Amino acid sequence: MGINTLRACVPICILISALTVSAQSGNTIAEGGNAPTGYDMAPETTLAVVEAANAMIPTPNPPGPFQPTWDSIKANYQVPQWFIGAKFGLFMHWGLYSVPAHRNEWYEKHMYTDGPDGQWHVEHYGSQDQFGYKDFIPLFTVSNWDPNAWAILFKKSGARFVIPTAEHHENFALWDSHATPFNAVNMGPHRDLIGELAKAVRKQGLKFGVSNHGIENFQFINPPDDMAAKMKAEHADLYDPKWVDFYNVADRSDAACERFLTNWFARNVELIDKYHPDMLWFDNGVDQRYLDPLKLRIAAYYYNRAKEWGKQVSLSTKKAAYAPSNDNTETIGSIIDFEKISVRFPSGIRSGVWQVDQPIGSTWGYTSDEQFSGPGTIINDLADTVSKNGTLLLNLSPRADGTFPQEEQDTLFGVGQWLDVNGEAIYGTHNWIKFSEGGGRGQPGLNIRFTVKGNALYAIILGNWPGAEAVITSLATTNSPPGKIKAVTMLGSKGDLQFTQDDSGLKVKLPVAAPCQYAYVLKITGLEMNPPTWTKSGNPL
Repeated sequence: MGINTLRACVPICILISALTVSAQSGNTIAEGGNAPTGYDMAPETTLAVVEAANAMIPTPNPPGPFQPTWDSIKANYQVPQWFIGAKFGLFMHWGLYSVPAHRNEWYEKHMYTDGPDGQWHVEHYGSQDQFGYKDFIPLFTVSNWDPNAWAILFKKSGARFVIPTAEHHENFALWDSHATPFNAVNMGPHRDLIGELAKAVRKQGLKFGVSNHGIENFQFINPPDDMAAKMKAEHADLYDPKWVDFYNVADRSDAACERFLTNWFARNVELIDKYHPDMLWFDNGVDQRYLDPLKLRIAAYYYNRAKEWGKQVSLSTKKAAYAPSNDNTETIGSIIDFEKISVRFPSGIRSGVWQVDQPIGSTWGYTSDEQFSGPGTIINDLADTVSKNGTLLLNLSPRADGTFPQEEQDTLFGVGQWLDVNGEAIYGTHNWIKFSEGGGRGQPGLNIRFTVKGNALYAIILGNWPGAEAVITSLATTNSPPGKIKAVTMLGSKGDLQFTQDDSGLKVKLPVAAPCQYAYVLKITGLEMNPPTWTKSGNPL
C-alpha cells in the first residue's frame, strides 16, 4: 500500500498504464474514464527486460483452458459467485514495519533518508549502517499470536473473506518459502504465518486470499548518496553481500531486474500452489503495460490451477493493470480494487463488480500513535460502498507481537453485531437505480443508502435514530418504480410497519425502540426492482 507520494516516472519511451478516474459524482451510474498515473512502484525497466525474464521462467503453464493471452483470459474467466455475494472482507498489513511502529508501513523507505524519519531511526535504533531494516527481522517474533483467535474475531466481524499481506514492499515473505530465504520460517517468527492463518480462517468457513506487494521492492529504497557511499565502502547493510537480494539496492542492472522478476513469478506460483488462495491481490506495482507478459502468465497459471482444485478464484488489481485498453471498465480476468474511500473511489454507482480497500485506522500498518475508526464509521462506509455496487475490504493493522489493539477489536465486534441484525441488506445485494437520498450533516432529510436483493428494496438510514417517522422522498408516487408497495418492515423489529405514500414520499411509522446501533434498515417489498449490473466476467453490462 502506498502513501500519496509521487514516484519518479519511468522513461518516456515506456508505455504507461492509465490511472482511471473512479467515477463521476452524483446518483447516476459512473463508468470511469482515464487520467494520468499517480504513483507507480513497478521496476523502472523495459518490455525487453520483462520478456527476457519471462523466457527464463522454467515453470510450465498447467493444463487447462487458460493461456497467457488477453483473449484467452477474457474468454474463460468468470468472477467468483462467492465474491459477488460477500460484500465485506478483511485486508491486513502485518510485517517487519510493525516492529518500529513509526509513521507507516513504508518505514523501510523512510529510514534510509537524511530527513526526520531517518533521524528518528538513528535516535531509536542507531545509524543505518549499524542497524538496518534487516535487523528488525529477529524482533518480529509474533510472540503472542494465536491464528485461531484471529479467525474467530474475523468471523464475529461479519466478514466473508480475509486477505493478509503475504509480502509487502519490504521483501520479507510471511510464508514457508523455497523461492526466498528471507521468510518467516527461516527467520524472525520461525512460523508459517500464511499457512497457519489460512487453516484457521478456513476452519471458520471464511474464504482466504493473499496479497503480494513484492514487485514494488526492486526500487523501493533510494538512500542519499553519502549514506550509500559509506555503506558501499564498508560492505554494510544495503551493500552487505549476504543481504543484497533482500534490499535490491546494490545491483539494479537489467540482469538483476530479470532475476528479480523471475523470482517474483516463482513466489506467486509458490503462494498459489501451497495455499490455494481464493483471491490473489496485487498492489499498484503491477499496473505498467510492459509487465503484461508476466501478469498474463500468472493469471493463466492461477486460473488453470483453480480449475484443478474445483474452486472459484480471482485476481484483484488496481487501475488498469488488467485492462489492456487502459480503460478500467474493460478489466480482463481481475476484480478492480480502488485504494481508499477518497478521490479514487466511485462517488456514484459503478456498474460491474469492484471493491475498495480502506484502513480501519490512520495508517495501513500498525503504528504506536494510530487512530482507529469506530463501528459507526465503518458501517457507514460499508453501506455507502455496497449501495454503489461495491465490496468493502477493511484493512486491519496487527501489532508485531500478533495482537490487535482493543480499539480494532471493538470496532470489528460492533460491525459484526450490526450485521447480525442487518446483514440481509448487505450480503448478496446490488445497487438500486440511485445509491442515496439526503446528504447527511447540514442537509435536509434523512441520510439514506439503498440496496436491492430480488424484489426487496432496502433503505439504510445512517446517523441518529430518526424518531417516530421516516420519510423517503425517492419513493414519492410521482417517481416510484413500477408496482405497489405491499409491506415495510425494519430489520431487527417484529411485524409490519404502518406507511402511507403520496407525492411527497413514502412515510413510515417507526418502532418505538431502535433495534440496533449506528444505522437502521427499512425493507420495502412490492415494487419492481432493477437487476444486477455485471456480466459473467464482472464487468459492466
